[in-house]
Amino acid sequence: MTTIHWFRRDLRLSDNPALLAAAREAAADGDDLVGLFVVDDSLCSVSGGPRLSHLARSLAALDEQMGGRLVVRRGDPAVVVPSVAMEVTATAVHVTGVAEPRGRARDSAVGSALGAAGVRLVSTGTPYAVSPGRLRTGAGTGYRVFTPFRRAWYEHGWPSPAPALSGARWADVPGEGLPPTAAGAAAGENHALRRWHAYLDDVDRYAQDRDRPDLDTTSRMSVPLKWGEIHPRTMLADLRTLSGVGPDAFRSQIAWRDFHADVLFHAPDAAHSSLRQVLPDDSWAPAAVADPWFDAWTAGRTGYPVVDAGMRQLLAEGWMHGRLRMIVASFLVKDLHVPWQRGAAHFMAHLVDGDVAQNQLNWQWVAGTGLDAAPYFRIFNPVTQGLKFDPDGDYVRRWVPELRDVPGKAVHEPWKLSRLPTGYPERLVDHAEERRVTLADYERHRRA
Repeated sequence: MTTIHWFRRDLRLSDNPALLAAAREAAADGDDLVGLFVVDDSLCSVSGGPRLSHLARSLAALDEQMGGRLVVRRGDPAVVVPSVAMEVTATAVHVTGVAEPRGRARDSAVGSALGAAGVRLVSTGTPYAVSPGRLRTGAGTGYRVFTPFRRAWYEHGWPSPAPALSGARWADVPGEGLPPTAAGAAAGENHALRRWHAYLDDVDRYAQDRDRPDLDTTSRMSVPLKWGEIHPRTMLADLRTLSGVGPDAFRSQIAWRDFHADVLFHAPDAAHSSLRQVLPDDSWAPAAVADPWFDAWTAGRTGYPVVDAGMRQLLAEGWMHGRLRMIVASFLVKDLHVPWQRGAAHFMAHLVDGDVAQNQLNWQWVAGTGLDAAPYFRIFNPVTQGLKFDPDGDYVRRWVPELRDVPGKAVHEPWKLSRLPTGYPERLVDHAEERRVTLADYERHRRA
């Protein structure tokens, strides 16, 4: 007899309540513990190479921590998990709880299949500091505005980190082998903890430096958080000992992460549909115009250097600085008049930290269509954003080689040079004109 822990977005052995629950049940019954990961082809088909590559490296790191006993199978979880349970005569399958719509539907299907075979699906914990759906307004509804959510989030609090797993007797069960790994950034729990502990030395500067892509001083913890290589509870416990604007700003970002998950929990359609309409339906560029503009945006060839640098970083690294995510999203929606859903899908296909709640709700924030979003009339000027947050042009020159010989801040307006640098495109649009069009469309809808 065995007990299974089905790893999903909790690829770690410490601060993992669901894994501890599985281990305790196994120990109490004198059972072995099976650590299972299911490679779901339906998810892999919509995940870009960088994300799958990181997953492979993270699984390899987890397998090493487990002494080579991680069981990897491929297929539909609703088929694979019950099959493994029958194979090892499991009495229970333990998981970390999920909140996003697709995960809830998947777990419902798996739970039904397991139940038919007399096996329990036991859900414990959450990938968030506070479980989505836990916090409610005085009227009993979900929060629609971030500031009161954050206040309730602080008042509610969260438990201390769970102890690390120790003494588990991992079952020796055949798998289908780990996914092939390729060179890339380090992955796994131990790397995430080392990175986090190193970043704590710099967190005091977070508030003042977080918007500076040229300095590259952000934590980059979005990737370990996406895969559960670290839990936000672990990070908050470390931040509890620190005070000041830097740690406070970082805690607030973790609250934003929980807020977006909470919004999606209450409004699952937000994964694909605008929560608020802000423009008339005829405001979007026709396909004949939008498609080539979209292609130029994805390739980093819009003629606006800071936009192009961000999009090229995404293609090269599967990651993009947070400030740049806002700039390029605003440019797509409000300068090129392309619906946010197309940009969000492109991000999800390429980001290593691609997460439905964070990605979709951040796009809706920029597009002005979310619950507590930037007003639609807030339109990022790509030139002034570049001058403010990349004042010497170092970030642009790092990612746009055609402009590497352009000195200083002049790199943000190459069309003002005597000659456009070889290979760099002309601007797709005039920002001032497209801003006027966007504001006119917004006003037209407001008065309708």
